[in-house]
Amino acid sequence: MTRTLVFGGARSGKSAYAETLARESGKEVLYLATAQAGDGEMATRITHHRAQRPAGWVTIEEPLRLGDAILREARPGRLLLVDCLTLWLTNLMFSTGETYPDVGDITLPELFHSERAHLLYALAEIEDTACDIVLVSNEVGMGIVPYGAISRCFTDEAGRLNQAVAAVCDRAVFVAAGLPLYLKGGPC
Repeated sequence: MTRTLVFGGARSGKSAYAETLARESGKEVLYLATAQAGDGEMATRITHHRAQRPAGWVTIEEPLRLGDAILREARPGRLLLVDCLTLWLTNLMFSTGETYPDVGDITLPELFHSERAHLLYALAEIEDTACDIVLVSNEVGMGIVPYGAISRCFTDEAGRLNQAVAAVCDRAVFVAAGLPLYLKGGPC
């Protein structure tokens, strides 16, 4: 059983790299998709990602209850591919339909905190299942400090989540320009 975090910037090649790991694993692949098509642009992105997946992969769309999905679907001989943690984080942040201020303190919904904790629990819990998992996430904290309180909050929370997931994973791979840089564990 191997837990791998693959992260990088937008269009860095992280999803393609994660999909290569899944294809080359020789295991049954179950794709846990977190994206929601809130507008036409996002619907186009989702369509593009779907078209790139091999026909034999099963896809489950799970925008909020990711920990439950991992616990339910983890089994020997299977690889779970989660794409992506930062979209999942966004879904949780806006799960109540809250409108956040441009300045001031941000209070995130309880679901955000409980589901984040449950994800980390699930990643620890599946350690003995012989099920591999590859988690894709964005690295959003390497640029300028974003404008607006909710954007800064998102950047902070994404960074915290990536750190927490990397801590429980066996491997952490940063992808830039389509090239993997192994930060934890050896080459996949």
